Amino acid sequence: MAYAPPLHTAPVELRQIETNGIRANVAIAGSGPAVVLLHGFPHTWRLWSEIIGPLSAHYRVIAPDLRGFGATTRASDGYDAGALAADIAGILDALGEPTAAVVAIDAGTPVAVLLALRHPDRVRRLVVMEALLGRLPGAEDFLAAGPPWWFGFHAVPGLAETVLHGHEARYIEWFLTTGTGGRGVRADIHDAFVDAYTGEDALRCAFSYYRALPTSAHQLDHAVAANRLTTPTLAIGAHPVGDALERQLRPITDDLVGQVIPDCGHIIPLDRPHELLDLMMPFLAAERPA
Repeated sequence: MAYAPPLHTAPVELRQIETNGIRANVAIAGSGPAVVLLHGFPHTWRLWSEIIGPLSAHYRVIAPDLRGFGATTRASDGYDAGALAADIAGILDALGEPTAAVVAIDAGTPVAVLLALRHPDRVRRLVVMEALLGRLPGAEDFLAAGPPWWFGFHAVPGLAETVLHGHEARYIEWFLTTGTGGRGVRADIHDAFVDAYTGEDALRCAFSYYRALPTSAHQLDHAVAANRLTTPTLAIGAHPVGDALERQLRPITDDLVGQVIPDCGHIIPLDRPHELLDLMMPFLAAERPA
């Protein structure tokens, strides 16, 4: 049965929260068990604009701008998955939330998985989508021709932000159009994303995630060697990642469900929000008392 959105949803409040040496811009809505939403590149918390309302009818939704993104501190370092996971744990502490379900896409996915591996008592349920987890086996087919071209471009210190300065809108729009199968995103969200990534320092922060990928991969390898992922997990794919993330998670996860949304681009929450809710809501509701 398709998910029916509620008639009334909670308003979104923006708060500045001190965590792990930065000040995070966090969108908060609703009440109930906490659900954290982690975006990727080139997004901000507004990636979840179609998702926050329906979730807020049942949950306390917590959607931060990740370190260096949007209105969160443009830090000089700390873009590895471990530091970002500590950022999220600090946000939960500041909000008095001992546990949360965590939903993540793209750059947010390694952060969410590492948080669950390091602190399984804090992550009740995990929903991850459209990302790869470092060097973990299972994604060989996806990577047969090498990683996406922009990974190498973004990884060279100082290069991409210098080349792209003054051309940010065209660059970001390419990702938004490609990531929705050519359908694009709402004008207000498009403009918010372009604004968030305009300027050399904004781009430097965004590309710092890619420059920290080797460190993040090492952190994931170490965590997986020490622990299994015991949190009930839903892995959702679309185009282009498909089921590669599920295949990476399968050998290390005790309780895993995998789904692929057909005719859906990489930016699932904006391209196919209703289909995403159809998968997420029953999975998250399974933990709620009747």
